[in-house]
Amino acid sequence: MSGKFLIAMGKALAVVVILNLIGSFLYARFDLTEDKRFTLSEPTIAVAQKFDSPVVVDVLLDGNIPPEFSKLKAETIQLLESFATKNKNIQFNMVDPLEGETNTQQTISDLQRIGLEPARVTVEENGKVSQELVFPWAMVNYQNQTVKVPLLKNKLGSTMEDRINNSVQQLEYAFADAFTKLSILEKKRIAVIKGNGELDDQHIADYLTTIRDYYNIGAITLDSVATNPQSVLDQLKGFDLALIAKPTEAFTDEEKYVLDQFVVHGGKSLWLMDQVAMELDSIFARGGNAIALPRELNLKDFFFKLGVRINPVLVNDMYFTQIVLASGDGNDSQYNPVPWYYNPMVFSQNNHPINTNIEAVRYQFASAMEVLQNDYDHTILLQSSPLSKTEGTPKPIGLDILNQPPNRESYTNGNQPLAVLVEGDFVSMFKNRVKPVELENTLEEGPSNKMIVISDGDVIKNQLRNGVPLELGYDKWTNSSYGNKEFLVNCINFLLDDTGLINIRNRRVSIPLLDIEKIAAQKSKWQVINIAIPVLLTLIFGILFGLHRKRKFTA
Repeated sequence: MSGKFLIAMGKALAVVVILNLIGSFLYARFDLTEDKRFTLSEPTIAVAQKFDSPVVVDVLLDGNIPPEFSKLKAETIQLLESFATKNKNIQFNMVDPLEGETNTQQTISDLQRIGLEPARVTVEENGKVSQELVFPWAMVNYQNQTVKVPLLKNKLGSTMEDRINNSVQQLEYAFADAFTKLSILEKKRIAVIKGNGELDDQHIADYLTTIRDYYNIGAITLDSVATNPQSVLDQLKGFDLALIAKPTEAFTDEEKYVLDQFVVHGGKSLWLMDQVAMELDSIFARGGNAIALPRELNLKDFFFKLGVRINPVLVNDMYFTQIVLASGDGNDSQYNPVPWYYNPMVFSQNNHPINTNIEAVRYQFASAMEVLQNDYDHTILLQSSPLSKTEGTPKPIGLDILNQPPNRESYTNGNQPLAVLVEGDFVSMFKNRVKPVELENTLEEGPSNKMIVISDGDVIKNQLRNGVPLELGYDKWTNSSYGNKEFLVNCINFLLDDTGLINIRNRRVSIPLLDIEKIAAQKSKWQVINIAIPVLLTLIFGILFGLHRKRKFTA
């Protein structure tokens, strides 16, 4: 071996060592994907960089999982690796929750008890069909806090490919949302308005429990406005947002003026209004018939000033959610789901960060809204289906409509607004009017603000089982889940979000999945291509190389 060769080898080795030393201090990643799926958004990076001590993420997607979830697993790993490049304190582990467990059923029950519901996947392989349980969850642990992160997003009627794609699109938001919850030092404040027959605490308990991760919550009773309006307004100004959930009693002009000054001074608000008095329980209690009546809340002028009118009509929609009716007596009773056209199932148009990639929202006896042209900006967040219509009140409603097939041709008044975002420089509804009460430091024109109006108070109402609140959006009678909670959480986050994290919901990535049917149909062909062609090419190359050598050395 010559000295020149040894010198060259030494130089090459030195270059490799130097490059590795440089690489240990300098690190860069290049995202060459068209949709930049491996590039974190600036708000996400800002949240990730807040942690100065270890954040440990346990991802429950290890072990033998179906191929569809392998895609979700790979995307989750890629995302968490991206987080780790922005903050070395973020670490993650892949965990198989059932590995080594002798009592699998008990482990599954324990996971469900803490809210980690499994996904049941039907697997077909070699003609055999089986069901597997997968826990598509992550647990983000920071100091003494833990936040659960759902990795799988459900959508009614969607295929597994759609669910995986939708889940991947939401991964960054899901983890950024968890990091936000863990890093909040000073929470904004939400006032739950009481005193006008609003929903009681147990029927909004699940929603309040959910948003408590982000915000501090208190109650403000408007009853005291009659005796001390200034004190109520001062208390209300200590909050960032007012939540008004299904009032059933009319507001006085004094109460309206206090709320008016709250929003004109910059306070955000979320209104869930029932303009028609009708409950399904009333129909059951009255032998299957009841009369829907308009509800007077004395808020028409308040919303009219903002360019919104809630009409005292009911939306009848061919895209409906079901109710359950009992038939038979005693032990022979049967519970059957039936269509209920006054409970619209509202699908999002995905036209705003609030409603992007959410499950269908369930409405119950919703009213239609009108959006009026004025100086405010209006965004219709949810609307009824094209196959819907409105029905005026008073109106008798009975269960006998179930025996009458709907006339599809009469559903010509569709796309009725059901949730509207109002933005702009708010002007007092009492501008140039006699004030109902004297208040200090009042404004007739305020700064830029925003408000959301929803034309159904039951959107926020959770059901009860044995007096215990169930998850908002879950219907215990049909065992169906809807996107009510996610939609309302997005509403609050958007109204109060200063970091811009809500805009991550607009992000879209495309994950190409294998076509299972094509795999089965073309399995043999591709096996031949992948095995035979490389062998054939090797043989041809060997023969040609042999001929070349023979010709070269015989010449």
